[in-house]
Amino acid sequence: MAYPTSSWFQAECRVDPISHPLLTIEPDNDLIKMASSPAVSVPIIDSHIHLYPQSEVETHQWYAEAEGSPLAKQHSIQEYQTATGAPGNLQGFVFIEVDRKNDNANDWTYPLQEIAWLRRIVTGQPNPGEGHTAEDGRDCLGIVPWAPVVLGTAELEKYLAAAEKEAGPETWAKVKGFRYLLQDKPNGTALSDDFIEGLKLLGRKKFVFDLGVDQHKRGRIQLEEAVEMIDRAHDGVENEEDKVVFILNHLCKPDLTIVNVQTDPSYIAWRTAMFTLSKCDRTYMKLGGCFSEMPEWLRARPAEEILSAILPWLAVVIAAFGPERIMFGSDWPVCTLGVGDEAWKKWRRVVEMTCHMAGLGPEAQTRLWAETAREAYKLGNRQVYKVVDLTRDAPIEE
Repeated sequence: MAYPTSSWFQAECRVDPISHPLLTIEPDNDLIKMASSPAVSVPIIDSHIHLYPQSEVETHQWYAEAEGSPLAKQHSIQEYQTATGAPGNLQGFVFIEVDRKNDNANDWTYPLQEIAWLRRIVTGQPNPGEGHTAEDGRDCLGIVPWAPVVLGTAELEKYLAAAEKEAGPETWAKVKGFRYLLQDKPNGTALSDDFIEGLKLLGRKKFVFDLGVDQHKRGRIQLEEAVEMIDRAHDGVENEEDKVVFILNHLCKPDLTIVNVQTDPSYIAWRTAMFTLSKCDRTYMKLGGCFSEMPEWLRARPAEEILSAILPWLAVVIAAFGPERIMFGSDWPVCTLGVGDEAWKKWRRVVEMTCHMAGLGPEAQTRLWAETAREAYKLGNRQVYKVVDLTRDAPIEE
């Protein structure tokens, strides 16, 4: 369904991105101040977090560059609970693979080790010092491991069989899709016949594909290839339900250091791509991962200033996809870089204010904060809860 929004965000997903009036409005600091207190309290599903134990930190592709950084240490469920403050409306999270070493997709040792680690979480069998208890597995609502999609269907089938065996039935039931990062791969990787056929295989098996591209560092070609990849992955698939669902990570990593968005070619290319990508109704967008693309000085500023600075990007995403295809995702612990231990709470505040400025009511906010992720990842039936509109005297019963 379509959700009503304020005049700031009124749009259909397929409007002309050049003429849309929202994109010419300057941020209003008074409105941002008014938005600092959320009007609606809704359940939250964090659709994008990373977890790993201290004993396996060095098995990640990024470890050599991150050695000595806050990421080069254990980040498990207990650390996540501390970072979030464990609010009562946080229903759980979706785990996203953390880029384990794999020798260009030819060595599956460490990706399968990651699945074994998740099995210990889900089944409540932690090793000493791993940062989770036997009860914490209930917070893991979904799992998106790594997969060698680039190798084509035959090898991908072998990997899926190995992953299922490593996971066991209880953990495999929570595997909802797979990711193969494209942000650091050579141009053309996503357009190879093997990659396209691998995506079609995931679709037939009803797995989603988490798409990680990086316009900021790699340029517009990453967006152009993403558009073509999605089109080709769906081409010739007669059954709509067999078309793979794409979940776009981190707004496709735009350059959030841009000042003049009206004329900057990078911003215009990103904006155009967002409206193009949104035309496919089997694409979803994660609202998160923005801190990494901001200038360092901005990350340290209050949430109100951050919202004012990145509103041109948030406005486009909400106008293009609408709350019914946007999901909250913190990108913890990557979000802490340059921000600190309060990063999760700061990003939550930015999103709360964005919802307020967009005029999203309780139902639309419930979609963005929880139900879009539940739908896209097929996390199960809707749970019973109350949506509380803080502007009313009584709660709205769900």
